[in-house]
Order: sequence, then structure tokens, then C-alpha cells
Amino acid sequence: MGYSDVIFPEESRFLITGGAGFIGSNLAEALLRMGYRVRVLDDLSQGKQENIDLFLDNPHYEFIEGDIRNLDTCMEATEGMDYVLHQAAWGSVPRSIEMPLLYEDINIRGTLNMLEASSQHDVKKFVYASSSSVYGDEPNLPKQEGIEGNLLSPYALTKRTNEEYAKLYTKLYDLDTYGLRYFNVFGRRQDPEGAYAAVVPKFIKQLLDGEQPTINGDGKQSRDFTYIENVIEANLKACQADSKYAGEAFNIAYGGREYLIDVYHHLADSLGKSEIEPHFGPERAGDIKHSNADISKAKEMLGYDPDYSFERGIKEAIDWYKKNL
Repeated sequence: MGYSDVIFPEESRFLITGGAGFIGSNLAEALLRMGYRVRVLDDLSQGKQENIDLFLDNPHYEFIEGDIRNLDTCMEATEGMDYVLHQAAWGSVPRSIEMPLLYEDINIRGTLNMLEASSQHDVKKFVYASSSSVYGDEPNLPKQEGIEGNLLSPYALTKRTNEEYAKLYTKLYDLDTYGLRYFNVFGRRQDPEGAYAAVVPKFIKQLLDGEQPTINGDGKQSRDFTYIENVIEANLKACQADSKYAGEAFNIAYGGREYLIDVYHHLADSLGKSEIEPHFGPERAGDIKHSNADISKAKEMLGYDPDYSFERGIKEAIDWYKKNL
């Protein structure tokens, strides 16, 4: 289980785009710890320098500050790489509704640049971040690949478009691509600040600060919260996937379902702040009401076997934030 059994050739080289971000920096840390060579590409518009300062003394680490919207930068970054883990993107459904042109530019054109550069440099595997938002208004649970609804936000559209481009690059240019549809990832180094912060770190920080968190909606929406270690496993196993599965997209989650109000009370109780009751605000435009993943495809084709339940992951996350906030 997990990724302790994942082994690559000794001199393997990984490019992580968005490597100064939450998911990217955790991928970089895991690969460097395993002894592989890691190059990070990030423009630091979303990622944080402090997330990658941890690696500065590692001789196997290299950093390029640059923007995926620049094809020359993407060509430079992919040169000599065996594997690309493409995490660079702008997240947040509500922000994408406010800024659709920017999301088109970064998430679609940037990904297309990375696909093209990876294809030209004969990268072995191109593994990229997709999102559970591609399911849109499809009401059935659990969410299953191939049964998608109408999209609800520009962000979701960018991720669906990325999947279609990746499929084409596999079909037309023989680039092995694997899309990972992340479901509500949480864990160490996830940013608790800002209007668009994810709920888990945001709630933890506000509760630690004695503030009253706001839940958008009635709290009865449900999510398949997925700890960062499971996402690392999925990326590494996708790099070892059989080429016959290239061009596919996979749900990456634990396969559980937590109601937001229950998550809130669990956090409040764990932090000794059970006296703080949440404020309920309006629902956010573009949000999906319920989300729960069928992960059987990733299990079968990638060998994905997530170790971390919500309960195990949230305990580690709380411990990390207590020490680092």
C-alpha cells in the first residue's frame, strides 16, 4: 500500500510545474527524499518561496522561476526530463467565475504549452492535475469516469479541456498522458489565507485564532476529502502505468464522504474549540452539492491503493498546522 514500493531508475529526472504550491512542493519533497532528481518550475504567483526553501541544500534539486504561458520557458524546463508532474494552474471555482479570461490563459494555454514541450522532448510520462469539478451537475454518486454532467464554472471547463488535449496528445503524438481528478485535497502546507482558501486549513486557522468560521450554505454538502499522501501515491504510480492506459483520466480520492458541518465539528472538537459555532453564509456559485469518488478505475489501472482515510489524514494535518501556524 502507499508508494513505499515505487522505484524508478536511479538517475530519473522529474519536472514538477507549480512545484512551489501545496501539492507540488509535497511531490518534490517525496521525490527528493527518495533520491531522485527534481526540477521545479513555478512563477510564484500562487506558490510560496518558503515551500521550496526546504530543498535549497539538496544537490538533486533545481528551480526555474517562470510562467507556463511562455512556450520557451516550458521547452527549457522539460529538456532532459523523464517525467512531468504538471500541477501548475490557478484553482478556485468562484475566482474563475470572476476571471474567466485569466483561467483560459493559464490553465488551458499553459497546459497546452507543457504538453507540446513534453512531446518535443520525448518525456516518458506526462501526469497532470485535473479536478472533480469536471463532473459538473451530474447528480449520481459515487462519481464515475465517463459519466460527467454540465460544467458549472470556467475552472471546471479548463480542466475538462486539459483532459481532451491530453487525450489528443496521446493519440496524435504518442505522449503518455494521465489525468488525475483530485477530490478536495488537504494536508501540510496548504494555504489557510485568502478569500479562496480551502475549507480545512481555513477552518483550522480561524479556530486556532478564536475566530468564527463561515460555512457557505447549510453545511450539509458532502465532499470526498483526500489527504496529500494519497495524491503523492497517485502521481508516482501514474508515472509507472502501462502505456495502454495513456490518455485516460482517473478519480483520485479516498472514496469516502464527509459532510461539511461534521468536518467543522470534528476540527473544533480536536482543537478544543467546540464552543465556537460556525456562521452560515450564502452558497457559492458553481459549487457542487455532493462529491464522492468511485476509485476503482485508478485501483485497477494505476495500482492506486490509498492508505490515508479522512480520519488519519486530518489528525496529521491538525498536528502540522498546530506546529506551523
